[in-house]
Amino acid sequence: MTVYDLAGAAGDAPTRRPTLGRVKMLLVLLVCASPVIASYLTYFLIKPDGRTNYGSLIVPTRSIPTVDLHRLDGQVVPAPALKGQWLLVAVGPAACDGACEKRLFAQRQLREMLGRERERLEKLWFVTDDAKPSPTLLAALLAPPEVTLLRYPRQALTQWLTPEPGQQLEDHLYLVDPMGEWMMRFPVEFDPAKVKRDIDRLLRAASSWDRAGR
Repeated sequence: MTVYDLAGAAGDAPTRRPTLGRVKMLLVLLVCASPVIASYLTYFLIKPDGRTNYGSLIVPTRSIPTVDLHRLDGQVVPAPALKGQWLLVAVGPAACDGACEKRLFAQRQLREMLGRERERLEKLWFVTDDAKPSPTLLAALLAPPEVTLLRYPRQALTQWLTPEPGQQLEDHLYLVDPMGEWMMRFPVEFDPAKVKRDIDRLLRAASSWDRAGR
């Protein structure tokens, strides 16, 4: 009887070892992700001052697709390469009308309003067609701090970003976190001070794990 018991124990050992390894791996991943989880819990749930967010939270967040984007010169930029920085995203065709110019100005002003934290936020503009960009967009590309212009076909982009019901994709500014997760959409006619408050709170909540620059 003793011989059979020992054999059974030896037979169970290989099964226990992989299980224990998986548990250890999950614990390591949890420890690594804990700063991110804590920052979002602080923003979404704790809210010690009783304030609510102004922008619309995207729950669950949506990961940036694994697609190839293109600079104006045709250079390929894998979409996941945009991770590592907070992104304030605008969308529009290459022909920049009055509403487009207004969003360009709002992007710039919101970033500057962040003061010393502005280096943690990048301005990103998705050009949704293949036309030649207007002089307004080209000027934004050259004027520091420049806007990152990338071509992203509109139909493909709608698989990631979506507007409020009754609005167009081009009507909003969108916020993407450094993990590449779209997590907030701002109203069409927004109050810059309230948008800044949302971004300020997110940057503070993420200060333990997010740094300026990619």
